Amino acid sequence: MSTAADMGAGVDTSSDIWNEDLAPVDARHRTWRWVHFAALWVGMVMGIPAYMLASGLIEQGMSAWQAVGAVLVGNLIVLVPMLLVGHAGAKYGVPFAVIIRSSFGVRGNKLPALLRALIACGWFGIQCWVGGNAIYAVGNILTRGALEGPVLGWVGINAGHLVCFFIFWSLHLYFIAKGPESVRWVETLTAPLKILIVLALLWWAYDKAHGFGSLLSAPSQFGPGAPKEGQFWVVFLPSLTAMAGYWSTLAINIPDFTRFARSQRDQYVGQAIGLPLPMAGLAYIGVAVTSATVMVYGKAIWDPVDLAGRMEGIAVAIGLAIIVIDTLCVNLAANVVGPAYDFAAIFPRHVNFARGGYITAAIGIVMMPWKLIESTQGYIFTWLLGYGALLGPLLGIMLADYWLVRRTRLSMEGLFDVDGPYAYTGGWNMAALTALAVSVLPNVPGFLHVAFPSVFGGVPVFFQEIYNYAWFIGMFISTVVYTGLMRRRV
Repeated sequence: MSTAADMGAGVDTSSDIWNEDLAPVDARHRTWRWVHFAALWVGMVMGIPAYMLASGLIEQGMSAWQAVGAVLVGNLIVLVPMLLVGHAGAKYGVPFAVIIRSSFGVRGNKLPALLRALIACGWFGIQCWVGGNAIYAVGNILTRGALEGPVLGWVGINAGHLVCFFIFWSLHLYFIAKGPESVRWVETLTAPLKILIVLALLWWAYDKAHGFGSLLSAPSQFGPGAPKEGQFWVVFLPSLTAMAGYWSTLAINIPDFTRFARSQRDQYVGQAIGLPLPMAGLAYIGVAVTSATVMVYGKAIWDPVDLAGRMEGIAVAIGLAIIVIDTLCVNLAANVVGPAYDFAAIFPRHVNFARGGYITAAIGIVMMPWKLIESTQGYIFTWLLGYGALLGPLLGIMLADYWLVRRTRLSMEGLFDVDGPYAYTGGWNMAALTALAVSVLPNVPGFLHVAFPSVFGGVPVFFQEIYNYAWFIGMFISTVVYTGLMRRRV
């Protein structure tokens, strides 16, 4: 079995499932310390979709503190598998799409890689929409509304919005060409700045409103006599599932980053510091600033792009420029690195990291992301819960294979050998495919009911309830089924 000491020794570089971007990282390039991982997470957390998570929960009826608590608990939960999966990347120096060959097979890895890549493409598009929206706001301020216009039919947005979306989209191409090291550089550089910026925003809100208004102290809508009395758990539990699902894409492909770690301690400490508390802190800031906007503008403004557009003087340009830079950084780290490696693993002889990044960017356009986040119902309960139902089972299979079945011991040579220990049946492991299918199927009726209520309104309540815990149930079922099937073979 391979260890960090002989990383890459004996790997067949002529194999059709090998390329330089998928190969084990050598000791010379394992340069990421804990501070780099902490900075990476602070950079990814400090984004507009994360800022708006708590606001979506408040819209569903939670109090400010209930919303912040849901965000914190959800991220503490997802941190555990994040660290466990990250162990494989730090130990063997290969990305997610290679590690998962041990469970799905040297050919079968293309299925989970494709599923995870397509979800990341959706997120890539969402972030491009957010950044483009900031550019659109700046353009309208400078031109006094010249970018406004009629909606373009089936596209769903006007021409000005579409052009600004493409402008922001094109900014990613430079960093895609430079590779993942450029992502580490930009995240490490901007993370401290982002912390100062959100604290400045918090101070602005407090100063302008002479406090944070009544929103922070407002009771939830689930209390006695409130509109949604007694329905707290009905909203909280699926919301908690959605919060866990929010970072489940990164929980799966975190080896894409931890493969560069100097040690296991660096990835453990850096991620533990960088994810849960900053995420809850940003949720608090989002709620507090929104509370202040009620006092300043007479209504709650959840969208920070809209808020920046209402500020006066140089604050407008600075605020929107910061949003553009911040969203670019988040998108590069969270939604370019992973799918770029995934597409490289699907077509190893034809696609490298850069080409995988370009494919990600192209699919992000086709998915029309502005339609994914039209409402909090669609954003949280369809998008987040929906892909959580898919990625939870994948995560369960990865954890079961690496920790329970193989006890963290992988054959590095086998990961790049089409006839090696992970060849299974024609390169596909039927145990992994069975576990995936069995753990996804129970959540399909509930997803169809939420996504297409007019067509699937008659789905039994039992399946609707199961869907509320899709990420947890899927991960549990896949772990049990995969472990049971594989222990008969390994």
